[in-house]
Formats: sequence, structure tokens, C-alpha cells
Amino acid sequence: QFNVRRNPRIMQALTCALLVAAANGFYSPQQKAKVAPRALARAAKEGQAAAGEKQRIVVVGNGMVGQRLVELCADKLAERGASDDVDIVSFCEERLAAYNRVRLTSWFETRDADDLSLVGSYKDAPQGEWYASEERPNCKVRVGDLATGLDVDKKTVACGDELVSYDKCVLATGSYPFVPPIPGKDLPGVFVYRTIDDLEALVAYQKAHGVKSAAVIGGGLLGLEAAKAMHDLGMKTHILEYAPILMCRQIDQGGHDALVGMVEDLGLEVHCDARTKAFEADADGRVSRVTFETEGWDDLDVGIVVVSAGIRPRDEVARDAVECHERGGVVVSDTLQTSDKDVYAVGEVALHGGMIYGLVAPGYAMAEVAADHLVADLLGEEASSTFEGADLSTKLKLLGCDVANFGEASGDEALVWEDKLSRTYRKLFFSKTDEGWVLAGGILVGDADDYAELLALSKSGSVVEEPASLLTPLKMRGAGALEVDDSDPAKQICSCNAVSRGDLETFIQATGEETTYAEIKKCTKAGSGCGGCEPDVKKILKVELEKMGATVNNNLCAHFDYSRPELVAKIRLDEQNFKSFDEVLAAHGHGDGCEICKPAVASILASLHNEKVLEGDRAALQDTNDRSLANMQRGGSYSVVPRVPGGEILPEQLIVLGEVAKKYDLYSKITGAQRVDLFGAAKADLPSIWADLGKVGFESGHAYGKALRTVKSCVGSSWCRYGVQNSVDFAITVENRYKGLRSPHKMKSAVSGCTRECAEAQCKDFGMIATEHGYDLYVAGNGGMNPRHGALLASGIDEATTLKYIDRFLMYYILTAERLERTAPWFERLASTDEARLKALQDVIIDDSLGICDELDKRMEHHLATYHDEWAEVVKNPDKFAHLFKQFANTDEVQPADEMIEFVETRGQRRPVDWPADGEAQTNWRPPSLSVFERSEHSWQDFGPADAFQPNLGTAVLYGKTQLAVFKLKDGSVFATQNMCPHKQAFVLAQGIASDGEVPKVACPLHKKQFDLSSGKEINGGDLEIVTFEAKVQDGRMMLHLPPRDEVDAVLATDKLRVCSEAPVEEPVFSR
Repeated sequence: QFNVRRNPRIMQALTCALLVAAANGFYSPQQKAKVAPRALARAAKEGQAAAGEKQRIVVVGNGMVGQRLVELCADKLAERGASDDVDIVSFCEERLAAYNRVRLTSWFETRDADDLSLVGSYKDAPQGEWYASEERPNCKVRVGDLATGLDVDKKTVACGDELVSYDKCVLATGSYPFVPPIPGKDLPGVFVYRTIDDLEALVAYQKAHGVKSAAVIGGGLLGLEAAKAMHDLGMKTHILEYAPILMCRQIDQGGHDALVGMVEDLGLEVHCDARTKAFEADADGRVSRVTFETEGWDDLDVGIVVVSAGIRPRDEVARDAVECHERGGVVVSDTLQTSDKDVYAVGEVALHGGMIYGLVAPGYAMAEVAADHLVADLLGEEASSTFEGADLSTKLKLLGCDVANFGEASGDEALVWEDKLSRTYRKLFFSKTDEGWVLAGGILVGDADDYAELLALSKSGSVVEEPASLLTPLKMRGAGALEVDDSDPAKQICSCNAVSRGDLETFIQATGEETTYAEIKKCTKAGSGCGGCEPDVKKILKVELEKMGATVNNNLCAHFDYSRPELVAKIRLDEQNFKSFDEVLAAHGHGDGCEICKPAVASILASLHNEKVLEGDRAALQDTNDRSLANMQRGGSYSVVPRVPGGEILPEQLIVLGEVAKKYDLYSKITGAQRVDLFGAAKADLPSIWADLGKVGFESGHAYGKALRTVKSCVGSSWCRYGVQNSVDFAITVENRYKGLRSPHKMKSAVSGCTRECAEAQCKDFGMIATEHGYDLYVAGNGGMNPRHGALLASGIDEATTLKYIDRFLMYYILTAERLERTAPWFERLASTDEARLKALQDVIIDDSLGICDELDKRMEHHLATYHDEWAEVVKNPDKFAHLFKQFANTDEVQPADEMIEFVETRGQRRPVDWPADGEAQTNWRPPSLSVFERSEHSWQDFGPADAFQPNLGTAVLYGKTQLAVFKLKDGSVFATQNMCPHKQAFVLAQGIASDGEVPKVACPLHKKQFDLSSGKEINGGDLEIVTFEAKVQDGRMMLHLPPRDEVDAVLATDKLRVCSEAPVEEPVFSR
């Protein structure tokens, strides 16, 4: 199964394993076809060579299964040294060779077919790198060629008038989308959802006609994917399903109810029992309406219809040549041979045992068997593998929701978990045996985290002592509720490619200490299907490398050969008491630093020393939000979040918040953490806003930093009849104690005044619940994307003891966590079980097992003694920090936020218009060419004193109506580029972190896309580009070599590139 021929280490390891197995009798004579008799193969090859013959395998169809079969045949021939004797020719009807159709919807994320390709990049040729490689001269794909006929007597495949002979032929033609005979199905605006070409045509049609609403016919897997794509394109989307429930082949009514709830939460509308009557046209002849036969249903006005009503086997090439079923499908045996022994069929066109398999995993299993037999037959060998059906268990991620089914959807008893609040539905089927209850199968909607374990348990036939214990979602269970051997080699990790844990372990052990995830994906195919198994594959890789004694690289970045905890330890122990990035880099790193290590080291130094983050050269180290002491939002404006300790706020403070919001025209919103967020502030206005807020006692809420955010509270005993402690007072004490504390990631806390837990303290990084005896202290909880219940560190403790334990917990976390690691995953790394993790933490924090509590206490005392409000520092020292908040270094002129992105009114407030989806107009902007100004007459323009441009900081300047970004690096080199990041047409590049490693580069602060400051090209695989200009420092002045203003404005003017609700009509750039 693995592509090992080019790696001698793998060959050596696998060969030794095979010899040992043979010597010990671990494989039987029935398995001999797996190890081909070399002498027989050589004799067959010599006979063919003597006759001057070269054999040929023709594969009709180059989809996922067809390509897998080609690869398997190529590998098996190479292993036998027979590549030169057998050609493999694949017919591909589409304009691009094989791509991942399972992940078709992900094309909308980048609009780049390369991201779906199974054959490498299409940039140089439509057949992809795999076929273009000189390593496989015997493998060819005929892109854009449709096979039109099959003659088994003459052993030829027809392609128009051309006949291509074969020795073995494989039909991998797949299926076609079924379109019901609905009147109007051929109207413009009616699409199927099957290929990249379908998606491109659909997007172009929507853009050309401004379609705002769509209907998707079909509520199966692909229909739901299509509906989400239509929704993401900004269309009001309706899902029309003929059956009474969605995904009727995979789930039942309960699963449907949970799924529909999540679908409708996204804003899509679901219509089941839909009897579509017709698609009707408007006056221009384009589809405009869907009508129904269902009584009482209103017509739907839509501009696009996507039909996803199932598939049918594509067997037209085979119908007159081999046996086909009257309802579709090429009939095959267990060896995947058709009624003609030299013709095979695999994938969705193959009818095996009366069944068509519409999933990729069974198709891959068919390809494995077919390749075994046809290669063995060509080389005069024997093969014994058979296809005996496939497990149809699946786990899918639909519209962000887990949907899974496994095993049999029947049994002697069924248990159901239905949580309508969290949209979770689980139904498990159990069969009664003499030994007890065994898990037969199940349906999981909304939470399928334990799918792999439940699948393994159902396959094992093991008796389940407490069936009900499996019903609760994994995140709500205690440890040990589901006892499945996680190290079982037979446990399936990748269901798309049928790769088990044992397969992965064997490959990693054979490849050795330098194994990478990319190698695993390429050679075992794990992770190359839907991608859902990637986290599990990476975990197994880490475990296996650690078993070998290999160093698992978790270095901070290329400039530091240490993890964050290791670097913290070195800085702590350094006698020099380093306080600058340059000192740390000189002592423990190399190079110049980058957008990863600069903010990370800045955060470490802030945690240890608590000095002002914007003073001196520290400003250049900060991420964009920390450098601005505010959160950058869409369009380049900022949000301001003042601290409201414990959620308690004075009336005069509320009044000032309203006055500030009105004065600066800010969008106002109450956050989920009992604060007020003000959106849409211009960077130049931030100091003035902070000054106004500071007059009534507001301080920075650190919403921009990796630090304590909030301590949420209920009203506790001060007002509530159930409160047993004053939770508001304690929450304010806690928040004021830890405000400004920099950490590896953001931290949140809460205090509940009684066990009714209104403040939700158990899902916070640290939280307190009041009891009559004091407080129960929970740590390492987490809400958000991966919720985690906090661990009870101590119970019934007074406020002083609670604060002491929190001090130590936070400092221990700060000193030992990885970069951007929340307390929950940090806690999980402490030991293998929750019980052991909690014991380890209690030993350190309560019992001082490491002897570091004194240091932890002193570091917290230092933080308390050196606290300063970062906003107030800027307000008190306007001259010192003015350069960080001025919009343009060369002028006092400003370009307001609404000149860079359109603002729209929503419920009486204004907000920026929605960003278009990637690949749409006004995204991924490209200049006419990087040499657009090549013929322009350039002149040197003076942009002011060079000292106004800080080292390693981007600085924006205004030239005519165009924003430019100037970067002065530490080595003295100077670069100038457009200020607009082309990804989302946001004017923010000057806010990014610049560095001069192997190439001088800047990282966009919004989505971290990196650009070479010299060439303008995107780094790390992207293909975006920015326009660059020559720059220099001369006589202490910053000079840029620029074309005339009107020519630069014709390409880069802010008003020309402003993101609008309606994409502007493109005009010629300029003429000469």
C-alpha cells in the first residue's frame, strides 16, 4: 500500500520484517500472492521482451478511484521491476486530471484547483506534476479526452475516431448527477454540483446576474454542501428535499431534527416533503422561480437552482460490451472483473453483490483488489485478494456540524440522547448476546468526537457492561466511560483510505526519525481524503517519534532552537537579566527574527518584567493589536474595549461610553463578558478616545492582548436571594489583581455567588464558585471551539488562599506553556488522565513539590507592584507615542475608514460592508503586472525625515490619493510597497511585522499572508503580488522613486480599491 520504492530505509525495514515473519511462520501459503514469485515474473517479462511486446493497461476515468488505481498499478509494477514493460494510459474527460471531489466545496475557499489536486500542481500542465514527472514515463493521462466505446473482442477503447488497444482495461467512469425530469431543468441558471467546472460556471453566473437567492434540490450530503456554498456566496438559500427528512440514508427523524436546527441557525431554510413542479423563467429566459405540486406551498423566487438529487452509474461505454444491470452499473465479481476477464470495473460504476458504493473508501478498496489481480495476471503471477463489500460507516462535517453513522441501524434495543439546546442527537443500537449487550451501530449528530472509538467497539463485538454510559457525548463524560484500546493496531484512523493505526505505526517505524506528516499523507494516503483524520494522524506521528527517541520539533521558529517553555527557562536563569529582543536573540537565537518569535519574546519579557510594551524598540516587536493597544477589525479600523471589573459600572461611565460612541461614530455592542465594545475607531483617534474614557476611570480592557480579559460575575449575596458569598466584590478584587498580566494566550475568569453557577465559572481558565464554606477553585476550563470542564483544584477555601493558589497557577502556566496555548490544552499535557493531571498540578501549586512556589509568589508580587494602564501611558506622553498613531508620516491629511471600505447602516448603527468570499470580485486583487510602471517616468520624492520611520516598523505615507507602506529594516535597508493587502483589499500592510531573514518580508496583520518586499511576490506558496518601489535614505531624508501621482493613483488610489457592496466596474488603468 505504501510508496516505498524510492526510500531504501523503508525497503530495508519492510524486507527484514517480511523475512522474520516468514521464518516464524507468520504468513500462510494463501498469502503468497502478496509476495510475487520473482522467477515467474522474470520469465514472463523475458518472454514478452523476446516477442518485442509492451503491454498496456487502459483506465477509463481519472477521478479519485481511477487515479488511485493508476498509482497502485504503477507502484506494483515498480516493485517488480516491470515499469518498462507495461504502459498505463488513463482517459480523463475533464480539463484537469484527478482532484479530490470529496472536498469539492473547499474550492470556494481559495478558488484554486491546485488545493484539490491529487496529482500535484496544475500550474505547468493540466495533467499535474505526478504525470509530468520523469519518474513515471510509463504513466500517461489524456486530459480532455472522452472514451466513447469499448470493444472486448478487438480489445480496444474508442476515443472519437481513434482506437487505443489494451491488454487490461479498467472502467472507473464513476457516476453522473441525476437530474429529475422537471420542466425547466435546462434553463440558464440551473446547475449540477459535481465538478470544478460546475462551480466556476455557477460563480460566474451569480456574479454576472447579481443573483441574491438560490434553491438546492436535494438534502443529501452533496446537497447540504452545495447549500452551504450558496449561502457563503451571499445568497438566500432554500434546501428542497423530496423525502420527509434530510440525509435519509444516514440518519433518522431525531437526527434530522438536530441537523435542521443547526442548518436553520446558519440562516438557510429547509423544506422537506417538497414536490417540485417546475423551474420557471423570467422575461430574459433565465430561471427565476420554483413552483410546487405540494398543496399550500408558495412559489420560491430564486435566481439559481442547484440540482443534487443523487447519482447514477456512468456505464454507457460498457453497455454494449460487458454485462450491466438494467438499472445501471457494471456487474463485477469479487475480483472486480466484469463478464470479460480482461475488463475490470471499480468505484461508483461497479455493481458488486447487487450494490453500488457511493463512497470513496469502498472505491479505494476496489482499486486495491483490481490492481492486485490485473498486474499479477499481466506478469504471470497469482493474486488471491478479493473485495467482499465495504463498511459504509461515515463521519462527515456538514455545515460545521458532525454527522456520523456506523454499524447497523437496528438492534434489540436502542438508546437515545437528544439535547435540543446544544443541537445534539445520539442514537445507539445494542444487540443482546449470551454474554451481554454488544454495540451494533449508531447515529451521531452534532457531537461525534467518539466516532472512532464507537466504531471500533461495534466491530470488536465486545460486551458493554453499561450501555447507557456510551450515550452521553464524550465531552460530558468522565474519564474511562468508553474503554476502547486506543493503541489497537486495527483501529481505523482514516476511513476514506482504510488506513489503520497499525498501518501508520509500521510506516513511521520503517521511515525513521525524520518522518513528516507530509510523507505520511503522500505514502499511506491517510489524510488525503476528507482530511478529518489529520489531528489523529499527527498525534500518532508524535507518539511514534517519541518512542524512537527522536526529538519532536516544537521549536518556537527558525530563529530559536527552543520551545517557548525552554526559552522562558533560559531567560529566567540568565544572570544578564535580558530585557530586549536583541539581547535574547544574541544569546539564544540566530538570524534577525520573524513575525512568530518577535511577538512571542515580547510577551515573555512582558510577563517577566512588566515594562511598557510600546517604549523603545519594544513597539516593533508587538503584533498589530498590541502595537495599537486595540483590536484591528475589518477594513483596518479598530475596536476599543475598556475594562469593567466584575461587570460593575457607574452611571456616569455609561453616559461617557455613549458620548464617546456618538462623538466618534462608533458601533456599540455589549460583549458576552459584561463589557461594552466600541467598533470602527480610526487609529489616529485612539489616544483621544482613551483620554475621554480615562476621565471617568476607564482603563484598558486588554481585549487586544494575550492577557487577562475579564472576570465575569453574578450579583451574589449583594442582591440575589440564593447568594452565599459576595461574588461581585471578589470578582472585582480578582480582576484588578491580574489585569495587565501578559500570558501565552488570553485568559478568562468568573466568580459565581452560589452553586447555581450563573457566571459559568467552570468553563473559564480559572473560576470560583461560592459555597457556605468559602470558594471552590476550578482551573483549566475552556469555552469556545473546544469546550472543557474545569478541574477542581481546591474546595472550601477562603479568599486569601484562593488568590494564593491562583497566583501560583497563573505563573506556573505562564512559565511552562507553549506559544498560543490556552490553559486547557496546557493542563492536558501534564499527564495522561485528568486524575493524574490534577494531582500533578496540586503537587506543584499546593504542596510545592518542585520547590518553585516562592519564585511564583515573588513574580506575582512584581506584577502587582509594576502594574500600569497602557492606555493612560499613551495619553500622559503624547509626544513619545504620537508616531505610532499618526495615519501618514508625511502629512496630517487623513483618509477616514469609510474611504477604505463602504459602511452600511444596521439597526441604527453603521458597520463595514461584508467582505466578499475569497476569489470573488474585490478579493485577491492583482496588479495589471508587477511591471505596470516600468515605462513610467520616475522621480525621487521626499517623504520627510528618515528618523520618523522607525526600524522594523512599517510606516504609511500618502502619495496623491494612494497609500504606500515604507519599511526600514534593522540592517538599514529600505523598501516601499502599496499599503493595500491584495487578499481582502485592506489598507493595512504598514501595520504588519517586517523582518529581513532569507528575504526581506512583511506579514499582513489580518491573515498573516507574507510578501517579499523586494519582488512583491507572496511567500510560502501563495500567488498574490504587491507593487513595490525603490526607496533609500539620503541626507537624513526618506526618498521614494515613484511614477507621477496620477499614474500611481490610476492603479492604487484608495477610492479605486475601496471595498463596496457592489463591485465597481473595472476601467482601463491608464494609457500612454
